[in-house]
Amino acid sequence: MALQPDDLLDARGLPCPLPLLKAKQALSRLATGQLLEVMATDAGSWRDFETFVAQSAHEMPAREERGDVYHFWIRKGGEPAS
Repeated sequence: MALQPDDLLDARGLPCPLPLLKAKQALSRLATGQLLEVMATDAGSWRDFETFVAQSAHEMPAREERGDVYHFWIRKGGEPAS
């Protein structure tokens, strides 16, 4: 994977919905356009992150499953235009 994250969140071992909540906190500390990589082991996180990105200004340029660990790359979007 060629994506170089600006921040890495290790949410392995955390039950749903903690990986997503921690990711939201991490994204709030990043600047628009920066990339967050999230590692999670909760199977529900695959659907949770998909839904979260669909309902937000953020983008998920990639996600993959490596063994029992899910990797998500989330690029922080800008604030919604009013």
